[in-house]
Amino acid sequence: MNSPAEGVITSPSDGDMSPGRPAPRLVINDTTLRDGEQAPGVAFTAREKLRIARLLDAAGVDELEIGVPAMGHEECQRIRMLTSSGLKAATMVWCRLRPEDVTASLGLGVDWVDLSLPASPGLAGHKLRLDDEQLQERLQLLCRQLIDAGIKVCIGLEDASRTPLPRLLQLADWAHAAGASRLRYADTLGVLDPFRAEQQLRQLVQGCLLPVEMHAHNDFGLATANTLAAIRAGVASVNTTVNGLGERAGNAALDEVVVGAERLLGVATNVRIERLPTLAGAVARASGERLTRRKSLCGSHVFTHESGTHVAAMLKDPASYTAIDPRLLGREHQLVLGKHSGSSAIMAIYADLGETLSGQDIPPLRQALANFSERRKRTPSPFELQQLLAGVRRHQSQLSPQTLQEVV
Repeated sequence: MNSPAEGVITSPSDGDMSPGRPAPRLVINDTTLRDGEQAPGVAFTAREKLRIARLLDAAGVDELEIGVPAMGHEECQRIRMLTSSGLKAATMVWCRLRPEDVTASLGLGVDWVDLSLPASPGLAGHKLRLDDEQLQERLQLLCRQLIDAGIKVCIGLEDASRTPLPRLLQLADWAHAAGASRLRYADTLGVLDPFRAEQQLRQLVQGCLLPVEMHAHNDFGLATANTLAAIRAGVASVNTTVNGLGERAGNAALDEVVVGAERLLGVATNVRIERLPTLAGAVARASGERLTRRKSLCGSHVFTHESGTHVAAMLKDPASYTAIDPRLLGREHQLVLGKHSGSSAIMAIYADLGETLSGQDIPPLRQALANFSERRKRTPSPFELQQLLAGVRRHQSQLSPQTLQEVV
């Protein structure tokens, strides 16, 4: 686990992370190159896929879900490119519970296949159209085919969050009997809240003979929270995407899940957190979806401080208003000036620019900063700060001593 930074949250508040058998280290299975690419309008080139895979691998991500063989020849070529590129991470592809999908996944050099099984009554009725005896036979046949080819099987329970627990446990038993090595619980429509997620995943983990993986969607903005709840419930692995990329509102974000697991729950991962900002930038460029400035952890503004009260305290002790040490992510605090800046911040930042301010400089500078922020909708650059100060002093030099005293 990455070493905790002084003065930040580093462990669970209650010390009771799981129901009794947590994974010794959480496995991160990142699906940016599969589910992430399914986001509308996102299409990675082969070169982009390779770069993202290598960055994920260099960051220590354990497993990469890298494609869907049933998409055709070009997709299979790209999968082979990735599996032959020397990655340390295990690789996985996604298949429907169909013989032709499984056949397409053979010979690609992958370590895992996720066989997607529609679990809820609604999806099973529309998509599967097999009775229970036929379903068990299909599971046995396809799992045996993959296992004989040296490929491990994860059974992905699609729409698990809308499936009764007894049915989930029954499907888990069949998956285990068929030789599967993992069970994926998919909140396909993102309908869970963290309380239900922890309850349902705990019941499944305790009642299932297979390690359980959590796959969360973000339709209610709760994918990360639900994933952390699943970790508390004892799942062995979780699915993530870089920047939360994915269908509709996306999936659980890699950076949020990893830092949350390590710093809030005290659960170790293999991920090198300091590499996540570079990875986030690369995926943002390749996907065409820019990171918002206030994206947690990797956004450009999340370690930037303007408020006078906050900055004054942080000049004395950076932990005053810091939950996460930015050095954990290879970043630094940035103090900026704007409408809400106080005297301490103004003097400190201008001192860094080599300017010593007088008491007469501060009030007009505060007004100039407020005017700039309201007009430009951003903070001024160092050059613009110098210009603002020059303008204030030029104005002061034109005033009589009496008028200057009235202004100040």
